Amino acid sequence: MGGMKVEKRVRVLIGSPLAESLVAQIRAVDPRLDVAFRPELLGTPRYDGDHYAPANRDAAREAEFRALLAETEVLFDFDAATAPQIVALAPRLRWVQSTSAGVGQAAKRFGLDKTDVIVTTASGVHAGPLAEFVMMALLFFTKRYGYLAEMKAQRKFERFASAALPGKTLAIIGPGKIGREIARLARPFGVRLTALGRVAHTAEELGVDRVYARDELHGMLGEADFVVLAVPHTVETEGLLGAAEIAAMKPGAVLINIARGLVVDEEALIVALRDGHLAGAALDVFRQEPLPPDSPFWELPSVIINSHSASTAEGENAKIAALFCENLRHYLAGELERMRNVLDKQLLY
Repeated sequence: MGGMKVEKRVRVLIGSPLAESLVAQIRAVDPRLDVAFRPELLGTPRYDGDHYAPANRDAAREAEFRALLAETEVLFDFDAATAPQIVALAPRLRWVQSTSAGVGQAAKRFGLDKTDVIVTTASGVHAGPLAEFVMMALLFFTKRYGYLAEMKAQRKFERFASAALPGKTLAIIGPGKIGREIARLARPFGVRLTALGRVAHTAEELGVDRVYARDELHGMLGEADFVVLAVPHTVETEGLLGAAEIAAMKPGAVLINIARGLVVDEEALIVALRDGHLAGAALDVFRQEPLPPDSPFWELPSVIINSHSASTAEGENAKIAALFCENLRHYLAGELERMRNVLDKQLLY
């Protein structure tokens, strides 16, 4: 991927809430940038790193935003209201920087897979927080926090024994940037690490003890005390952990899903949790989000429910803005081949 060096003015539109200081950093990248930032059109962030704040634009403000979009060449993040029509609304668009790592399916849904528009992801930005969530889950179940909470509620002070992490096996399905960070954090706890990747890698490259091929998935599942799903949602990974795979998991194992809900057969998972085949699950993502109030997951005491927020932590926007600024420099210099995290529109990651 190459290109001519950009000499003209480049309209950049900020499509989701961002701190003024970070917008200033973006503007400072190059004098050729014409950065449009209209926070009053983007909604008020509800938490640090909120990229989905409801804009609630009236007709006049919606027209203003669409007029800006029509002149945009580079878009920082998708605006929820206009993203489904992005191809028609932004005829001059050449590049979108997403604030999400798993943006492949959204890009396809918006029709960008059929265009020459570059899409770059936030891959790597969320690896640390997601890996920390995984470690929290490992410790939660190993040190029996659910039991501790129950004893506290009953005001009972009784000695007991918990398990220990050294010698346990943690299987990582999807050893990308997130999976490798999980392995890095888990290693000092004495956990045995295995991985299943889409392409062949050595165990040393992935930071694990053993790498399994795709046709060895059931064998890997059968020996793992903890299974982490960290794969992108693609045609190949949808339904990856079906009823047969869940049945193949080691009795008493724990499933941790930080991938996407569609990767798992949730009905089979609920059955396995109810009948005790699995000891628990830590779920950040679900097939239907928000998770409906009548979902059986809410009633299962062995399930940790996170509202698709394990990736969101303090400082997220600063990291994404830094990535965007780096990519902006390459874009303006015509060094498209050096841009980081370019989405493969066929693989969708």
